[in-house]
This record gives sequence, C-alpha cells and structure tokens, in this order.
Amino acid sequence: MSFKTEPTGYIKTAISDLQGSWENLRNAVNEHFGFPDSDKLMFHIHEGMSWESVRNLNKMKDTLLLVRNIAQQGKAPDEVMYWLEDVQESFELAVQATEEDRAE
Repeated sequence: MSFKTEPTGYIKTAISDLQGSWENLRNAVNEHFGFPDSDKLMFHIHEGMSWESVRNLNKMKDTLLLVRNIAQQGKAPDEVMYWLEDVQESFELAVQATEEDRAE
C-alpha cells in the first residue's frame, strides 16, 4: 500500500504563483467591472481559483480557456487581458512543474 506524498517545494511554488496570477486577474476584472460579460468572467475566474481546479489542472485548463473566450468576446480592457496572459504563463509553468516531478 502506498501513501500519497506531499508535493515538492517546486510544485508548491508554481501552484502558489498560479493562484497569485488568478488573484491579479480577479482584481483587474473587479477594477474595470461593467464591460460586457464581466459578471460571467468573474464567476469563471472564481471557478478557476477554486481548490477543485487547483487539485485538477485539467479542469483548470478548461476553465482558463472559457475565461479567455469570454474576455476576448467581451472585449475586456487591456489590463484584464494582460493578467489573463499572466495566468496562462503561470498555468503552463505549474503544469511543467507537476510533469517534471512525476518524471523523477
């Protein structure tokens, strides 16, 4: 019988950075709230920040794609798009960190 081990520091840092990126995106949407579909965007950002998504990066990937589509269709302000790119980059680093940890 094997026990699930705690993630390495590298993975924890990548996930923490990813959560910080989601928070920055949420703050930008909140600051510019009122553009088309900003309410939908905020709802799905909260979904992306949920522990369910953090524990399952495949679910987060789907949510991130949905957030990107809503932001683009709603012509979100540049600051929102900037932080959305930051979330995407942080997400890719988190996925890479978890894959590298599994390879060891």
